[in-house]
Amino acid sequence: MSYTQVQGGITAPRGFVAGSAYCGIKESNPDRPDIAVIHSPQPTVVAATFTTNRVKAAPVRVSSMHLRGEDVRAIVANSGNANACTGLEGIENAKRMAASVGKALDLKPRQVMVCSTGRIGVQLPIEKMEPVLAEFQERLRPDGSMRAAKAIMTSDSFPKELAVEFEVEGQTVRIGGIAKGAGMIDPNMATMLCFLTTDAVISKPHLQKALSVSVEQSFNRITIDGDMSTNDTVIMLANSLSGHPPLKYGTPAFKLFQNALDCLTRNLARMIVEDGEGVTKFVEVHVNGAASLNDARRAAEAVANSNLVKCAWFGGDPNWGRIMDALGYSGARLREELVDIFYDGVSAVKGGLASKTPFSKLQEVVAEKKFTINIDLHVGKAEHTVYTTDLSVDYVKLNMGE
Repeated sequence: MSYTQVQGGITAPRGFVAGSAYCGIKESNPDRPDIAVIHSPQPTVVAATFTTNRVKAAPVRVSSMHLRGEDVRAIVANSGNANACTGLEGIENAKRMAASVGKALDLKPRQVMVCSTGRIGVQLPIEKMEPVLAEFQERLRPDGSMRAAKAIMTSDSFPKELAVEFEVEGQTVRIGGIAKGAGMIDPNMATMLCFLTTDAVISKPHLQKALSVSVEQSFNRITIDGDMSTNDTVIMLANSLSGHPPLKYGTPAFKLFQNALDCLTRNLARMIVEDGEGVTKFVEVHVNGAASLNDARRAAEAVANSNLVKCAWFGGDPNWGRIMDALGYSGARLREELVDIFYDGVSAVKGGLASKTPFSKLQEVVAEKKFTINIDLHVGKAEHTVYTTDLSVDYVKLNMGE
């Protein structure tokens, strides 16, 4: 590995500061911050990806517009309220969030990206938020990553942050990130927010390309409950403070940057799945031997999203018949008599039929908290991996209300 993990999350790269505050969105929990700001006093380039849900939250719409501009310097994000399905008032409130942070940091509103997560269909208490946002400059710290990570949590059980560093032509480069997500998780993307920072020298088009590739390899490969959110957002800021020659697509330096970014986003994605609501098992579903990449993805996602399969895993039942069923309705090309299925390398199905492996041996695998399902369709060379979970009684209890 040509990169190493370091401390500091989103404030590990040079020049970035972050902070959090409580502003009254979560009235029942005043001890827990509910708003975060990330800031680069230096000029940046920005890249982002957003939910593909046709019902898009107000902050997604506002941030999509701000993405078109130059020199975005800050991200503001609140938890406890999604500001989704809130009409024109919701759009105005998202703009007011950006304007308040812009005023506090001497920025134009369009230089601030806006994100929200929480309950859908409720207007933001913007009057409570604006006085707090107006004083946020005093809360920003070069070690504020963990504060920001905690402020964006909803049903998460732990904050998620990570940073890596590597060298480009003798200069140290860092990439940092924080993320949230535990329920309503399904590509593309999940109910999740992820904020990334880097001090790399890179143009906006190249940063967007790198981020899009990385999101496809990470956040677009996770699922907990098959529900796609209205608020999903990944934003990345680069401020060029590392001082190396600009990264350009196709060069060894760009490949190194891409690999480090992919490592970071994959690990944040795994944290989200492992922290899924009511989750007791983390499962990697890998399909290979598919006729096309699309078929491989269809097959893997059908298995990963099957409630019957997930319930079986929760119960410790290696019910491969349910996996075969999901493959059959996935839409992927397959021949039943060619399918092989393995649980952590232990054969469960050979040529579409039960293998000779004792059932108790398969039960031992499914009893583990983490395991891998390998499925070989034997009709091509394409492959795809999805990270998923079981479906527990606690998940149902947690989602009976908000």
